Amino acid sequence: MRKKFMLEGLNCANCAAKIERDITKLEGVESASINLMTEKLIVEGAEDMMSQIAIMAEKIVNKYEPEVRFKTA
Repeated sequence: MRKKFMLEGLNCANCAAKIERDITKLEGVESASINLMTEKLIVEGAEDMMSQIAIMAEKIVNKYEPEVRFKTA
């Protein structure tokens, strides 16, 4: 399953790389990529785990960028 999220306010390439790395390590995640220009995060992973992945992804985003708004696209 492929899921898109908006990361409003994300403008740090280093933080984006750390977020991608940590999300990719989550159980059930096959890949994660962030496009800074569009502020989109695309996660591919197990459909039955996507709601849990989204919760953990938001925590990871807020760990590195507390001011970024995490929203489902």
